[in-house]
Amino acid sequence: MKDREVVLITGSRKGIGRFLVEHFIRKGFFVEGCSRKPVDFNFPDYTHHSIDVANEEQVKAMFSSIRKRHSRLHIAINNAGIASMNHVLLMPGSTASKIIQTNLNGTFLICRESAKLMQKRRYGRIVNFSTIAVPMHLEGEAIYAASKSAVVTFTKVIARELANFGITCNVIGPAPIETDLIRGVSADKINSLINRLAIKKMGCFEDVANVIDFFTRPESGAVTGQVIYLGGP
Repeated sequence: MKDREVVLITGSRKGIGRFLVEHFIRKGFFVEGCSRKPVDFNFPDYTHHSIDVANEEQVKAMFSSIRKRHSRLHIAINNAGIASMNHVLLMPGSTASKIIQTNLNGTFLICRESAKLMQKRRYGRIVNFSTIAVPMHLEGEAIYAASKSAVVTFTKVIARELANFGITCNVIGPAPIETDLIRGVSADKINSLINRLAIKKMGCFEDVANVIDFFTRPESGAVTGQVIYLGGP
């Protein structure tokens, strides 16, 4: 009998991450998730880790736990991220550092440890999150967009480095979706952003899951180093 597949979803406490947890449980996966705070749900076949993805020791401890219980990992989805909208002249250095640490360094650590576990079976699917703020060069999001632009470049490089291990690495850049990440943004700014898109509407969780399903299919083994931005920026 084929082993059940295992997926890791970072930032799984709420929003897109929470939706993806339920999505992959319905697909029959063992789901591992993490966030800095505990979750308020309890699903069969779901294990939660309260960690900071930018903390190397905590990340290593989580992977040690995954390795002991499953000895394998098929999919890693780097959804965890933070943002802070501010004019560059008003952006505190401490806030900028936190954004870069979580969005870039956190993605790096999860990818590195995921690939170590995936390479043993010479199979894996890694999906990292960027944002349409990158191609749209959105004002007020200089540090956030820069961190996510770095994720794109990082993913394209590791796609080459990991290809010989049967591991694909791709990027999704969602359009605005009703999550905590944008709840502090004014309606006028959100509407202005949406009007600059080819598809002039808010995104939804199902849009994200659709792209992730494509990237993570076994049949997508020739798809790597690619970026799909939703909404047509």
